[in-house]
Amino acid sequence: MTDVILETRGLTKHYGGVHALTGANFSLRQGEHVAIMGDNGAGKSTFVRQITGVEQPTSGTIHFGGEEVAFSGPLAARERGIETVFQNLALADDLDVPSNLFLGRERYWLRLGPFSILDRRGMREATRAALAKTGVKIPNLSNTIRKMSGGQRQCVAIARTATFASKLIIMDEPTAALGVQETAQVETIIRTLKGQGEPLILISHNMRQVFDLVDRIVVFRRGRIVANLVKSETDPQDVVAYITGAKTGSEYEGAA
Repeated sequence: MTDVILETRGLTKHYGGVHALTGANFSLRQGEHVAIMGDNGAGKSTFVRQITGVEQPTSGTIHFGGEEVAFSGPLAARERGIETVFQNLALADDLDVPSNLFLGRERYWLRLGPFSILDRRGMREATRAALAKTGVKIPNLSNTIRKMSGGQRQCVAIARTATFASKLIIMDEPTAALGVQETAQVETIIRTLKGQGEPLILISHNMRQVFDLVDRIVVFRRGRIVANLVKSETDPQDVVAYITGAKTGSEYEGAA
């Protein structure tokens, strides 16, 4: 039985004459943390949009949990156990922490159309458990998202993702807009997820962060995967060489 949780074969996306992604062969093993790096426009976000069902590939296949899949949209991917933290976080500013954690997944005591009764106590208790699992510290769960710092908002989004992701977590630049302390808190959460054996894809421009957190680094350039590097066998200068094209990636033969 294979431990590969996600695999793409020849994944390609064209927008008219623009080749945003070409022939992407990628794999992720159970418990593995992999970083995706590359300049803006390199194909990173396009790749993630294909595997999370936000867009449909032009060609190629996606295999998840040992089966070929074709997600009709993000909800279909989510139902299969893929959770994504996007840069815009997708949080509701005027709702409190439990309401955001269970947004779209509300629990009810009674469901009778307009007379339905939410299980607020159950959601609050489950929120405390989720925050404890990820190491997130939110002093007051009743605070609305609007009253929270950028780091706290990001932590709520990550806790939501970690709570419901049964198979795979994807984080798109999770600390791009955060300060040093808040970044450290998010990175601690990522390490906690690693310790729990949760597979994770991290999109990041932060070289220090990548070398601190992941097992493997996959570099995109001009819509193609040009390098698949084991972190312990490479260094930042090598990664930069692939990102900039100083190394061509001609020796790359596909994701491990």
